[in-house]
Amino acid sequence: MRDKLTNLLKIFISLALIALAFYLVDFRQVMAQLRQVQPLYFVAALAFYMVAITVNGAKWHVLLRAQGVNVPFPAVLRFIFVGFFFNNFLPANVGGDVMRGFSLARYTDRAADAAVSVIVDRVIGLMAYMATAAIAAVIAVNFTGRAELEQVEWVALVALAVLALGFGVLLSRRLRMLISRIFQIRFLAPLAPLWGRVSDAFGAYRFRYAALVTAFGIALVGIACTTIVNWLLSQSMGGLMPLEAIFLFNPLIALVLMIPVSIGGIGVNQTAYPFFYGLAGVPADHALAVSILMQAIALLGSLPGGVLWFLGKRQAPASAER
Repeated sequence: MRDKLTNLLKIFISLALIALAFYLVDFRQVMAQLRQVQPLYFVAALAFYMVAITVNGAKWHVLLRAQGVNVPFPAVLRFIFVGFFFNNFLPANVGGDVMRGFSLARYTDRAADAAVSVIVDRVIGLMAYMATAAIAAVIAVNFTGRAELEQVEWVALVALAVLALGFGVLLSRRLRMLISRIFQIRFLAPLAPLWGRVSDAFGAYRFRYAALVTAFGIALVGIACTTIVNWLLSQSMGGLMPLEAIFLFNPLIALVLMIPVSIGGIGVNQTAYPFFYGLAGVPADHALAVSILMQAIALLGSLPGGVLWFLGKRQAPASAER
């Protein structure tokens, strides 16, 4: 019952945010933008999106190998696509990270290592996002004269510093044990199991610095791919989004989309694009049109995950019978 109410709430929030987006932006102007779309650009954007998913698979694969979990890359890629499918299509509380961790655990019988790798993979992705946003903000403010983005620059730099400091603390066994004492306080006690999983995750990678640096570098490549996706979609309708703005706001929008309040980011996407890109002077109708195309790209790009999940479900009973 609770899950049904949560799903209904997510549907309501998605619809409410879409209504808000089209209330604030002229629907006719958005449609005029969409009618300009050049199919070749859209297909190229979809191709780069698929590359970005593959790059994410490579990042996770590096982290798994660092733990001694030797899973073939095609299998890792299959789990990644299934995760994207669950993120984008299903309103249920089972997120993509949970599904790929579950799939890996079934494949390897190493549930703890699977959970650990997913957590560290997510945190490294967050750090890469904030590093990209911080560098783009510094360039925009100090080298291209975009003084109006100075506050965004400070937010990105502070967030990156906090993430980097937190990452360093979590790699220290003594500091993790010290922080564990905080969760002995009564009102924080319910969070102790969650902290325990996070602490174990980082403890497993304590001396795996080469793998962590490699995974961070791969994450930056993935962000570059999704930046190109947004740039191509903008170019297909006149190219009103500056590349430096995409490098700055693409990571920030991705962070907002991690908040699980809607179905596959629908609605959140359509309000975040006009807001953030409006700070760089991009017309709201163009930003909203790009967000709609980006939503379509995400849905189309994750469809293979649905097919792979369905085929996996059909094969599982057959394997059990044998």
